[in-house]
Amino acid sequence: MTTVQRRPASYNDNSFVSRLQKQIPELIPPALAILVFLALWQLFAWTPGATLPGPIQVIQETWPLIQYPFYDKGGIDKGLFWQIFASLQRVAISYTLSAIVGIGLGILIGTNKTINKALDPLFQLLRTVPPLAWVPISLAALRQNEPAALFVIFITAIWPILINTAVGVKEIPSDYNNVAKVLQLSKKEYFFNILIPAALPYIFTGLRIAIGLAWLAIIAAEIVMSGIVGIGFFIWDAYQNNNVSEVILALVYIGVVGLLLDKLMAWIQTLILPGEGK
Repeated sequence: MTTVQRRPASYNDNSFVSRLQKQIPELIPPALAILVFLALWQLFAWTPGATLPGPIQVIQETWPLIQYPFYDKGGIDKGLFWQIFASLQRVAISYTLSAIVGIGLGILIGTNKTINKALDPLFQLLRTVPPLAWVPISLAALRQNEPAALFVIFITAIWPILINTAVGVKEIPSDYNNVAKVLQLSKKEYFFNILIPAALPYIFTGLRIAIGLAWLAIIAAEIVMSGIVGIGFFIWDAYQNNNVSEVILALVYIGVVGLLLDKLMAWIQTLILPGEGK
């Protein structure tokens, strides 16, 4: 009868501790940088004539918002969790649409030189328009804040996806195309076995850039479009009521969420393309 050797129960714990110990040296530099930044910020806030609150004052004045992020009193009077959640919902909808349209158009103009020559000047023109410049156009065309905000995110996020996808398709090594010809691959086989795998690193580069731009765009759109729940409108409303500490707290939340979105895309990239996305 074969006996099964069991590892000690503490094996997994030790493995976790060893991984944690390896991560500590990497965490120390950014932790020190944050502490130095907070200290300098606090010292600046204590100087005579300073108008911005320091980190201590920000925490003191916004503690109820930090402590109760899930409160909901109806309308736009909601906690920061719901404000951010509403903004993330808009980003998710428009970002998904921009990814679908951007990748599709990118593949089209990357594989067809005639269409590329026809559309490239138009795309180069539109991609340089700032997100805020699209707000009055979208409001005039759509007449409602919600669809206008979704359009602003979409039109901002689509360009890096589209352009990087097109570049990725154009940069497919000629050897790959020669092999496809020799093997007489069908268009479907070429698309899934050659084109998509070769272009994926470029596509993910566009997707990672686009998620950051989408998050920036929704903040700008919500600031201008009053009366809708979202972190952008929360910032504008706090500024209008002279609650600078609330504005600073919201900016911290925005930065953290933006960082997490980028890390999420990098993680997805490592799942699909091992070795990429670091």
